[in-house]
Amino acid sequence: MMTAAPDPGDVKGILHPEEQARHRSLNRLGVGPALAEFADRYWVVRWDLRGRPSYSAQVLSFPCVNVTFERSTIRTGGFVTGVCTTKYVRELAGEGETFGIRFAPGGFGAFTGMDVGALRDDSAPLRAVLPEAAGLADRVLAEQSDERRRDIVEEFFAGRGRTDDPHYALVTRIVTAMANDPELTRVDQVTDRFAVPIRTLQRLFRRYVGAGPKWVLCRFRLQDAADLLAHGRPDLAVLAAQLGYFDQAHFSREFTAEIGMSPTEYARSAQAVSAVPTAR
Repeated sequence: MMTAAPDPGDVKGILHPEEQARHRSLNRLGVGPALAEFADRYWVVRWDLRGRPSYSAQVLSFPCVNVTFERSTIRTGGFVTGVCTTKYVRELAGEGETFGIRFAPGGFGAFTGMDVGALRDDSAPLRAVLPEAAGLADRVLAEQSDERRRDIVEEFFAGRGRTDDPHYALVTRIVTAMANDPELTRVDQVTDRFAVPIRTLQRLFRRYVGAGPKWVLCRFRLQDAADLLAHGRPDLAVLAAQLGYFDQAHFSREFTAEIGMSPTEYARSAQAVSAVPTAR
């Protein structure tokens, strides 16, 4: 059974979402049975900026591995990209497209048996990570239909060896709690709740997620902050307290260091874009 397609209104992780939407299209599809336990979604980005300036699309990536099939002026083929611990910037120029699978946190490592820490802040050709995938990118990119592309990827992964992994199940529970429970703001709270020693937790996250638990907590918090600011939540003191920061100054420093502008500047930028009518 296919999982439901993600909410098209969910733009968490996408920086300057309204501005970015004016430069590219975004489609998302549910995951089929071959990857339902290990992946979150299929996603498709297309752009046609021929005759227009290039655009730097910025994302605060989730703690996930992505497998992508790309065609652009920069690169073409299949790729595996690990967790990006800094702001991810992709230059969109000319015409291009990316068809991707976002694995769940820990999902790629559990499915493949790979230590995904080796892919942190890096990208590798798909065939170098999965040699049996030689030719898969050509097959995927030859199709025009996103649904047919998904079918090809699902067929490739179906039946590949995997076993129940209790470590992955634990990582999934922990990351889900980190993402959804605003009370979890410190690593010691995580170790207490799940009765996992700190060193064990760090090893599990390095092996399955590709980044440490402290970074994951921080990333989820910054994603929430950017999402709320982009949708009109400029009361920084209230927002900082809501997200568990020590104070507003702490929040502003962390946000500015990661995003490249202050929370106030980011909110103003979002409001300015919203006020500009979309060209028809």
